[in-house]
Amino acid sequence: ESATAFGCLMSDMWLGEYDCVSPEAFHSVFGKRYPAFSRRTPHDAQEFLLCVLEELHQAFKEVRAQPQHRASAEARRGSGSGTSIIKQLFEGQLSHGITCLKCKTITNRSESFTILSLPLPSGRVCSLEDCLECFFQSDTLTWNNQIHCCWCGTNQDATVKATITRAPPIIIFHLKRFAWQDKHRRKLSTTVCYPFHNLDLSPYSSTFLYNNAVYSLCAVVNHTGDIDYGHYTAFCKHSATKHWYSFDDVQVTRIPDAAVQTDTAYLLFY
Repeated sequence: ESATAFGCLMSDMWLGEYDCVSPEAFHSVFGKRYPAFSRRTPHDAQEFLLCVLEELHQAFKEVRAQPQHRASAEARRGSGSGTSIIKQLFEGQLSHGITCLKCKTITNRSESFTILSLPLPSGRVCSLEDCLECFFQSDTLTWNNQIHCCWCGTNQDATVKATITRAPPIIIFHLKRFAWQDKHRRKLSTTVCYPFHNLDLSPYSSTFLYNNAVYSLCAVVNHTGDIDYGHYTAFCKHSATKHWYSFDDVQVTRIPDAAVQTDTAYLLFY
């Protein structure tokens, strides 16, 4: 039902018969599945996007045919080897390389992602590459964060470093603008400078992705206001004309490329 309503919304938008299109029908259907989003109160765009992608994935996924005995085993586990256009477009994979600092054994753990949440470095201005460096830098795990080393047989200090082992065709970055400080959440107003073209993810990727890790910006979600009250807008690049458009409630306007770089960016789509 949600997928059908979403399809109707996309169709209305692309047909171009109206100056603006209301997502009310999709919001109503989606709110039945996720009651938290049915209320007209502020919600986080990243959380909403994750729920939308998961809902569409569940609707579109295709479970590959399996032998009867394997299919029943899958059913008992409550999972399937389903894929969908959502996973094909948005899902990537990270590998976390964990090195025991005592015996130097390296263990790799894989993790799928649809959105990468990037920390913001301290300071008033930084680049998207600075955020990526923070995310992919090596961390040391000590004290209560020690890992259990199978070779040593005990908990040990370790380092962990993530790399991209599968880059999705469309990669989404979430800029973590909401942070805790002195037991209170606050919004970070850091200006993040992000490239429009040639975003190179090869420094953060495994070697076989080096030639397939360059991206161009296609959309931005902005958040203005504070942590308790705010307003979301979006900038989207038309895939055919290459023009940028601003979506602000019922106002849809063409904007110059220079206007796409803002200090309110919250989600970046490449």
